[in-house]
Amino acid sequence: MSEDLFLNIVWGWMILAFASFLLLQQVVAPFGRHTRSGFGPLINNIAAWSLMESVSLFTFSFFFLSGNAPKTYQTCFFFILWLLHYINRAFIYPYRQKNKRKKMPDLIFILAIGFNSMNGFVNGYYLGNYSDGYGWNWMVDPRFIGGLILFFAGMYINMKSDNMLLSLRKPGQSDYKIPNGFLFKYISCPNHFGEIIEWTGFALMTWNLAGLSFAIWTFANLAPRAVAHHQWYYQHFTQYPKDRKALIPFIL
Repeated sequence: MSEDLFLNIVWGWMILAFASFLLLQQVVAPFGRHTRSGFGPLINNIAAWSLMESVSLFTFSFFFLSGNAPKTYQTCFFFILWLLHYINRAFIYPYRQKNKRKKMPDLIFILAIGFNSMNGFVNGYYLGNYSDGYGWNWMVDPRFIGGLILFFAGMYINMKSDNMLLSLRKPGQSDYKIPNGFLFKYISCPNHFGEIIEWTGFALMTWNLAGLSFAIWTFANLAPRAVAHHQWYYQHFTQYPKDRKALIPFIL
């Protein structure tokens, strides 16, 4: 595949992210607390989550490792960061869920497979085929340093927030409770906030169009969902803190 064709595909992928963002302003994705009828058969949530997240790990790995570009310490480092995130998302996080009977619509599972396949492809293919290897000078570039800080800060916020949400339930419980403490003091969804920061950092440190597309898609998917969660909390808990924002402290 020529690089021009590949970049055109990535531009189209980002345009689709914008369309998805507009759609999600009108339709709340029907999984988790927003699961409802009318979206087809249901599949076990844990199995679906593990399978759909593992697709991104394996797709990225295949296209990165099979690509013709040199596998330098720098590009392998980016590969390891991808593995760290998706090993947790596919093989650790789902099995820590307390409610083992929760289900999600097959439609959401299929759409997630499609998204993760494409996302893993564009990022793995770029680093595996078109990267110049970055070189040692890149390791002291402000974009790399700033991106690295954002990536690990976002990962920490995401994982700590997830851990706090998981700890609200005892095994077998399915009810929702108001989370408090840490960034929950300021926003309803610090887990989503952290993931947006994380992949913004990845886009900055890798400095390519494919990484940027993932950062854009992350915001397009998670910002509307954070707003929907925020509204759900207000609808279901009369004592929900009135000064708490949805996604960005003091702003949104």
